[in-house]
Amino acid sequence: MDYVIGVDIGTQSTKALLVDQHGAIVAQHASSYQPDTPKPRWAEQWPAVWLKAVVECIAACVRKAQEAGVAAKSIKAVCVSSLYGGSGIPVDSDMRPLYPCLIWMDRRATDQVEWVRTNVDLERLHTITGNGVDSYYGYTKMLWLRDHEPDVWAHTRYFLPPNAYVTYRLTGEVAVDHSSAGNIGGIYDIAKRDWSDEALDMLGIPATMMPERLVESSDVVGGLLSQWTEQLGLEAGTAIVAGGVDAAVATFAAGVTRAGQHVAMIGTSMCWGYINQSVDARYGLISMPHVFNGQRDIYIFGGAITAGASVTWYREQFCHAETEAARATPHGDPHRLLEEAASGIPAGADGVLFLPYLMGERSPVWDAAASGAFVGLSLFHTRAHLYRAVLEGVSFALKHNIEAGRKGAQSLDDKLIVVGGAAHSDLWMQIIADITGYPVYTIEQEVEAAMGAALLAAVGVGLISREEAQGGWVTLIGRAQPDAARMVLYEQRFGVYTDLYPALKPVMHRLQTS
Repeated sequence: MDYVIGVDIGTQSTKALLVDQHGAIVAQHASSYQPDTPKPRWAEQWPAVWLKAVVECIAACVRKAQEAGVAAKSIKAVCVSSLYGGSGIPVDSDMRPLYPCLIWMDRRATDQVEWVRTNVDLERLHTITGNGVDSYYGYTKMLWLRDHEPDVWAHTRYFLPPNAYVTYRLTGEVAVDHSSAGNIGGIYDIAKRDWSDEALDMLGIPATMMPERLVESSDVVGGLLSQWTEQLGLEAGTAIVAGGVDAAVATFAAGVTRAGQHVAMIGTSMCWGYINQSVDARYGLISMPHVFNGQRDIYIFGGAITAGASVTWYREQFCHAETEAARATPHGDPHRLLEEAASGIPAGADGVLFLPYLMGERSPVWDAAASGAFVGLSLFHTRAHLYRAVLEGVSFALKHNIEAGRKGAQSLDDKLIVVGGAAHSDLWMQIIADITGYPVYTIEQEVEAAMGAALLAAVGVGLISREEAQGGWVTLIGRAQPDAARMVLYEQRFGVYTDLYPALKPVMHRLQTS
């Protein structure tokens, strides 16, 4: 029997799993950390944190597998997927990191966004890249480094996405997968599947800062260097496969390989995406080549910056009593207690609405100065009302993106697949079904991007065919059917939700500048 390892570098943890050639999990491991947030709306990470976590997770999986009788020589490949790394990691000519990676959550590049809007042909940029202008995108973060860290800029040889940096450390080979390149935004030609010299020139970013080698997510970048064999427990030369952006990899894990299929990944953030063969930046979503059949298919997605992060924020700031009470329970999970209480609150949270814009917002709002809000509060409302409102608010943000996505989608299937930590919540899955109108399915195995990375690894070294990979290795299970009465109520509330941001936008912006 042959085996592969899939690794996913996330915003708050790295996860790895070792599976056999049929997708059965033999071992898994996770390592947690937190991004650095030195200023409001800043979010960054030194790559050493990610590399350490990846090494720990791979080594632990190999060790557990060996205890189960798996020989190192039968582990044929490792694939690393990662969070969207924003700017990427600026490295010098010796490949040493010069500055932390400004990750997807970082919103500092607001001045650079205005510069692009004023000085660049936006229609041309949209046409070339299939993407818009916002501080979410990596190219605006690169411009921030150019403007604020000139010494870093002067010594930067490459900008490397997180998975490309880790792959370089493991193999000594520099390569960037197409999904990571496309997700940077304004410097990648979505039609040509290559860096855009025209766009780079418009932006004033040297083309030499972009790694020359672009690869498919299932391509083997190189073999494992011998210096890692003892630490990881793998043989020298073990194939290291390119991987890609975690949202697309998680979508692939769910078996999404054709137009019309769509998936919501709800973890720290929320990414809802679907497969298409064309893209139009006017609809306000994000596009990149898909991690499977990427020369043909485009993964188009939109999402909320703070989805699970909104839930975590609310729990940590306002639910100390539930956290303490949970410690006395067998599961030790305060979310279960909060969900039990919120389940007794009617749909619509008795008139409370939550805007989940706690770090600005991505699509389709695209406003770094947007802020979160509870609206409709009275003395009647309890923590349970607000907790339900948070779950509903993120679900409204999901529907907001689906409505934008419909405008450009060739088709959308009549079911919604949800992956990520939110899938543990029965209440949240029902709320999503009622708000979106879609039956909700989740993955039985409770693994997402890491399983997708393992599947890419297996394809990359030929353990399974591309045809076999199309169905994925996971099993989908039905979780929630939309309730007709609640759908009517939520459709009315969605109208209020979409009216709130335009109404509050002037106040939000005044608060940012006062």
